[in-house]
Amino acid sequence: MAVSAEGETMAVDAAPRRPRILLAASGSVAAVKFANLCHCFSEWADVRAVATNASLHFIDRASMPKDVTLYTDDNEWSSWMKLGDNVLHIELRKWADIMVIAPLSANTLGKIAGGLCDNLLTCIVRAWDYSKPFFVAPAMNTLMWNNPFTERHLIAIDELGISLIPPVTKRLACGDYGNGAMAEPSTIYSTVRLFYESKAQQEGLCCRFLYVSTLMHVHLLNQRTMK
Repeated sequence: MAVSAEGETMAVDAAPRRPRILLAASGSVAAVKFANLCHCFSEWADVRAVATNASLHFIDRASMPKDVTLYTDDNEWSSWMKLGDNVLHIELRKWADIMVIAPLSANTLGKIAGGLCDNLLTCIVRAWDYSKPFFVAPAMNTLMWNNPFTERHLIAIDELGISLIPPVTKRLACGDYGNGAMAEPSTIYSTVRLFYESKAQQEGLCCRFLYVSTLMHVHLLNQRTMK
């Protein structure tokens, strides 16, 4: 509690809410791990999920957490009837504190880098508020990862402020061995959580500094009033 210049008490701390994480999957075989990724995050945060049509081939919907809603392209305009109704890709962008695309396919990477928005996922990306954190975890064949276009696309999304969780080297789903496999869900989760909590701690220190400064200012005002 703080004390105002008039001597009234003011509440300064409210109970913190859980982070809101928007998880998305695009069309890579690594989407078989998407349900696991959702489980990792849902233990810590409120989660909503988005899947492209291509990713649905790999996602086991039955394994998704029961409290996580999975949105697809079919949901984009199904609830929209007239001007003034909510638009799903805008509402999801407003709701989320952080967005994570895992896996990010070569195709969706190219779309984002080129500004295309032809499905629910890429519409959210195009409408994203880049003052909020955004992570991607690519997954693709090694030669696709090493393709010159990939480097150009990564530079383009880096300029937007999107953070990269790099792929790893292992035996890929196609049988090739090399770099391009999506980072493990536990790695993606710990990376995002560490970032969020570090940022929250920094903001908390800043708020505490302002709080102490305000108390000192109020104290000085009260001292002057008493003289």
